[in-house]
Amino acid sequence: MEHAQNGCPADRLRRKAGRIEDLLTRAYGERVWSADNYISDITGALVATILSQNTSDVNSGRAYLRLKAAFPDGWDSVRAAPVEDVVDAIRAGGLANIKAGRIQAVLEAVRNRFGETNLEQIRSWDDEAIRSLLRSLPGVGAKTTACVLMFNLGRPALPVDTHVHRVALRLGLIEPKVNAEKAHDELRSLVSDDAVYSFHVHLIEHGRRTCHARRPACGVCPIAEECDWFRR
Repeated sequence: MEHAQNGCPADRLRRKAGRIEDLLTRAYGERVWSADNYISDITGALVATILSQNTSDVNSGRAYLRLKAAFPDGWDSVRAAPVEDVVDAIRAGGLANIKAGRIQAVLEAVRNRFGETNLEQIRSWDDEAIRSLLRSLPGVGAKTTACVLMFNLGRPALPVDTHVHRVALRLGLIEPKVNAEKAHDELRSLVSDDAVYSFHVHLIEHGRRTCHARRPACGVCPIAEECDWFRR
């Protein structure tokens, strides 16, 4: 495996990540970030990301729209509502009891910090300041933080979900002992700022289309030549 820890320089992994991105671009097409594709309200983006945990995009999107419809007065009304009402509104997204409490705790923390349930002022902050603020909110981890930074703010963060972690592990971009939490920084260090969004989206696409958790379709894999798992 091509790892700096095993005596290979870190730039070898960066070159490998670059080759993988080139191959995936040829296979799946270019992927360019556009603000038009994502929620512009940062507070709403954070809520939507919480709703997306452990469910499909379709279900989480439905839950988000129903939550907005149930509380047309805005996020402060979600914060102050009986938790049962929030649970009812987001039930379509799964794990509603857990997510309702988490959403309200986050909104309460935002209000305590800024005097309102509005995160728009952080838009002008640098990446590290935003990351520190989001990670300080209850239940907000590395993945949720990176999702908001990348998708909703257009910053060069790299979220690591189950697809990204699995594909990166099989490719040999990270060691087997590296969990998803640690992988955020390790994978991010391998990709340039201008390629990070495309790299992230391509790894997810590849995990869904080809590099399945069970029975990966190695015979049609466009990056098999770069895959440690395939060679073994």
